[in-house]
Amino acid sequence: MKNISTFQAVLIGVFAFAALFGMFIFSTYSGSGSSAKKIGTVVIWGTLPAAPMRAALESLGQQNNDLQGVTYIAKPASTFVGDLNAAIAQGQAPDLVLLSQADLDPLASALTPIPYTALPQRTFLDNFANVCTVYLGPNGVYGVPIGIDPLMLYYNRTLLSSASIAAPPTTWEALTGLVPQITQTTSSQNVSRALIALGAYDNVHDARGVLSTLFLQAGLPIVSEDARGQYTVSLGNTQTTSAVGGVPPGESVLRFYTSFADPTEISYTWNSTLPDSQQMFLAGNEALYLGYASEGQYFAQANPNLSFDVAPVPQPQMASIKTVYANVYALAIPHGSSNPQGAYLAALALSGATADQTIASAMGFAPAQRSLLAAPPNDPTSAVVYPAAVMASTWLSPAPATTDQIFSGMIQDVITGRVSISQALTNAEQSIRASL
Repeated sequence: MKNISTFQAVLIGVFAFAALFGMFIFSTYSGSGSSAKKIGTVVIWGTLPAAPMRAALESLGQQNNDLQGVTYIAKPASTFVGDLNAAIAQGQAPDLVLLSQADLDPLASALTPIPYTALPQRTFLDNFANVCTVYLGPNGVYGVPIGIDPLMLYYNRTLLSSASIAAPPTTWEALTGLVPQITQTTSSQNVSRALIALGAYDNVHDARGVLSTLFLQAGLPIVSEDARGQYTVSLGNTQTTSAVGGVPPGESVLRFYTSFADPTEISYTWNSTLPDSQQMFLAGNEALYLGYASEGQYFAQANPNLSFDVAPVPQPQMASIKTVYANVYALAIPHGSSNPQGAYLAALALSGATADQTIASAMGFAPAQRSLLAAPPNDPTSAVVYPAAVMASTWLSPAPATTDQIFSGMIQDVITGRVSISQALTNAEQSIRASL
């Protein structure tokens, strides 16, 4: 995260006092109602849908009087960072923000990290899944995790069974082999039915997560932060340890991804003229869809007649370590909170096992607590979502819109042949580095 100003450092000192005070509650908190005055009124801003989040908070408030003063306000994702900075400047900041790691870097200077003297790193690591470590900064915890939303493979049962495909693919190699069995194209190479949305960017609904998954599965962390808060950016353009012919892993990723939008390739099944991939899947014209666990609720509600299920995202056939990209949601204290002590206690309470499970169930993703992930609920969706959350990885990216612009430009450069794959990766690396 970027260096903070002297003014921000003063604010950190003020809120650190509340965090230090709250550590006692973290170790002794029972949710009995005795600390209601300490939590008090806490307003949370976030970009997650309002209805399920408010329903979860209402349910938790009925179980625990301490949380009855906690409310949630949904904000547009496109203006969230600007709205929060404006509210802080006007002295109208919320008490907590519910953010994903994708907003962490652009919001870091507006947040008060919880010092490790208050929330020890060991305590954090013991309680939360590995992917949650993205919230650990050089001097403290930037957010208390409450949910993990891993990328999943949704599949249309009807389309697969009609093509005599018994199960969704578990490897990328197997997935590529299914293209001729599912894809339907016209004589002019227009796609009327797709196997999967890969190859383009702007109409691939979760393209940022899909590309991130492929890079992470290739052993590329994309962005690494050292103990001093300095960044290293790598999309695998110069490494030569790829298993296939010494080709840099980043080049292998881009070559594989863009092949699905190349009409000359056997893997051709998608192009930039098609509708948004989420809508294609919803309409029954796409057999496989890479989307987040939380999207399952949307599909079930938007098209009750869609026969679909969910499976793990494919892995490379020769992969020794499996992973998948995920969004990790956490509660953070912004500068200017009128109730920083209550905000801290509310964040701890909402990250506890009961609250974590309630919120995760309402939102359709996995909890962040290790103890909960180790014992998934007895339902078919949780049976695949929870293990995905355990193996998940993520990265500290620039603002979502900035990352999308960089990745979209990279893919477009390769598809159009404007530059070589190597140069496209180099350009993207430089743009990411400049944006952090």
